[in-house]
Amino acid sequence: MIKDLMHDPLFLAKPSEQATAGDVSIAKDLEDTLSAHSEECVGMAANMIGESKRIICFLGGKGYMTMLNPEIIKQEGPYETEEGCLSLLGGPRKTKRYRKIKVQFQTKELKTRIQTFEGWTAQIIQHEIDHCNGILI
Repeated sequence: MIKDLMHDPLFLAKPSEQATAGDVSIAKDLEDTLSAHSEECVGMAANMIGESKRIICFLGGKGYMTMLNPEIIKQEGPYETEEGCLSLLGGPRKTKRYRKIKVQFQTKELKTRIQTFEGWTAQIIQHEIDHCNGILI
């Protein structure tokens, strides 16, 4: 189900809770909402649709990828960039990102995975994990 976007900075600044098997429907809503905003957005975290859970969804190589409880366990190649966000008013803001990251996460079936991402996809994932941690750019 497509959900309304959350714009409350106080809500968005709270770290999200761990996702559980009971939160898989939130992942589906997140995918639906991201798809509905595909013209202007390449990734979302669950708190952007009003759910304080550690779930992210983003446009990957073969379509949308969803991660529950993502954690960056390694990062390489820091750089400065500018990013925008559908949840925040105003234009792009400066932030620090890493060119290559290794992420541990769970699939929607709660299977633990570790995967390495680089470039644009790595940047999207870092932005969405920041959302899970209550960090706004």
